[in-house]
Amino acid sequence: MKFRGFFSITLLLLFSLSIPAGAADKPRLTLDEFFNSVDFDYLELSPDGNSVVLGTARADWNQNIFRHDLWLYRANSPLVQLTQSGHDTDPHWSPDGKWIAFLSERKPPSSKSEDSDDTDKNEDINQLYLISVSGGEAFPVTEGNEEVHAFGWSPDSRTLYFATRTPWTKDQKEAYRKQWKDVVQYRASERGDQIFSLDLADAISRHNQSPAQASSEKDQADTTHGSRPVATTPWRVAEISVSRDARKLAFLTTSISEREEKVEEFEIYTVDLAQAAPDRAPDQLTHNHAVEQRLRWSPDNRHIFFTVEVGDVTGPYRDLQPHLYWVDSATREVQQWNKDFPGSINRYDVSENGALVAARQGTEVPIYFVKDPAGSLAKADSWPGTYDRISTAEHSPRVAFVYSSLERPTEIYLADNPSLQNARPITSFNKLFTERALPQGKPYRWTADDGTSVEGMLIYPPGKFEQKNLPMFTLIHGGPADADGNHFEADWYQWDRLAATQGWLVFEPNYRGSTGYGDKFLLGIVPQIVSRPGKDILEGIDALVKDGIADPNRLSVGGYSYGGYMTNWLITQTTRFKAAVTGAGAVEHVGNWGNDDTTFDDAYFLGGRPWEAPQRYHDEAAIFQINQVKTPTHMVGGAADIRVAVLEDYLLDRALHELGVPSTLLIFPGEGHSLDKNPWHGKIKVREELQWLQKYGGMPAMR
Repeated sequence: MKFRGFFSITLLLLFSLSIPAGAADKPRLTLDEFFNSVDFDYLELSPDGNSVVLGTARADWNQNIFRHDLWLYRANSPLVQLTQSGHDTDPHWSPDGKWIAFLSERKPPSSKSEDSDDTDKNEDINQLYLISVSGGEAFPVTEGNEEVHAFGWSPDSRTLYFATRTPWTKDQKEAYRKQWKDVVQYRASERGDQIFSLDLADAISRHNQSPAQASSEKDQADTTHGSRPVATTPWRVAEISVSRDARKLAFLTTSISEREEKVEEFEIYTVDLAQAAPDRAPDQLTHNHAVEQRLRWSPDNRHIFFTVEVGDVTGPYRDLQPHLYWVDSATREVQQWNKDFPGSINRYDVSENGALVAARQGTEVPIYFVKDPAGSLAKADSWPGTYDRISTAEHSPRVAFVYSSLERPTEIYLADNPSLQNARPITSFNKLFTERALPQGKPYRWTADDGTSVEGMLIYPPGKFEQKNLPMFTLIHGGPADADGNHFEADWYQWDRLAATQGWLVFEPNYRGSTGYGDKFLLGIVPQIVSRPGKDILEGIDALVKDGIADPNRLSVGGYSYGGYMTNWLITQTTRFKAAVTGAGAVEHVGNWGNDDTTFDDAYFLGGRPWEAPQRYHDEAAIFQINQVKTPTHMVGGAADIRVAVLEDYLLDRALHELGVPSTLLIFPGEGHSLDKNPWHGKIKVREELQWLQKYGGMPAMR
């Protein structure tokens, strides 16, 4: 549903756990309703457990943007909208519970200074803002032309730590412009970050001054007045966390350019705050071939928790499932938690009694708790479905989380304790979906040619659950280290519900390379990056046809990102598909390796860099078998995509045009890989993909 500017909503807290009688009589979901869904990108429980700050992401069709707004929930009170700029993210409570700090791209009045060049004036960059929980307007506490990359609170709530690119003085900026004009020095002009401390009382005092006073205090250097540098790093700071005893600050680095090219740029460091100085080198805790993320200090003030999205902390680079680790800040020893768990750790938070984790095993993502690194995961009393964005409270047993399932739309819930008993929804943004006839689904298993058991999801058209001989659309997830399962999602990337509503049985295969099935299963994609998972998918389709579930004469296929890779490959392997819809998928690997901003995993999947495995780069590329394609193919791509360069879309389009295969290509201006700039682009994408399936897929027109 569409929300306009308002300050509070009354929540409908009575939420049925099952599909009510008469669901078959509900109206079907429309394209417009589908794209008015609301996502939750931030969630944090207050230290006392009585309040929740949350961030929503939703389409603003009039402004052609995705709005990012912050909301506050308090027990027995309506949900209150804290911010309305549409550009506010990453909220964090002060430890005393009096303030919420967050990042915002809104431009404060003081940013338009005479010292700023034109490029800086027109660029929206994140600055650090504060808002009082007791009321009042949000105000900036940082200023200048350098973006705030990360921030964290001191345990006594008196200090904010934040990171920006190492500032330049006015003279330095002018000298650079004089020499280079508008020329881009690729790599050479990049510089690392500094971490600053900012006294909260001083920041509030400056905010209370008149604008003239505040403006007159600006330094010539592009820094925030009153801030003090405490550390310098040659890398970009992605996360900051301060130990509970206030003795150490931990930070996580990423590459300066945010390109994922060298794993050694992603490491964990600490700073001794008693001896902090910008010329004193931080203490590097990790030296591995992994991309760490989600930093949290343990209550013991010695260990730092983190997860790894890609890579391996134990040796040479390998793409493992996400696991939970901690590192000893004194000895630098890294230890994996719950080593015997076969699934992947999607989310976690830390409590006094250990860790609470949302972990995928197969198509389900329940919540577990674990007390120590060697302990086993104990499953909470959770519903079937998917849990996400867990948040615990320092001084309360309460837990907040995001939850969804195939037939329960995504909302935020609050439980009184980690057992999750009596968990209740505190939002109802997506209530409209409960009033529509939603598809039903279930897992499906088949056996691959090498004896491996493979699983996926079947999403049935409303009112046709478990019927036979249905037209089938195979929708392939990206990643590849991801998985489809029992969850709710409504966006341009995951549009299975719309396809099912139009009559398609949607098959979502968790092929070799997917998470939730063990590291060995995930590693099965190496070095056959498309041919091995391609076999898994085709064998799943064969099994569904043999079981009489799928109509062999009405099969279509599609996917985005790695799902686009697979779609492009599969239409070279078989002519059984009546239609294909593909987006941001490579058709060759050499150019894509050079253009991709995540090169180390591409080389890993293919067994080496282009000059080290040239035959495999050839054999696993769709372009060298493209003459086998007969399937009408619809393509999309973001004009500014560097994850999978838009040139790959142009290459596929040119090849199909030469072959005379029916095809069309849509290019979305200004969009990168995630299509997160203009909501109309994603909506048009899915609208046209549905029409393509309707036109070529052998489906009778819907009435």
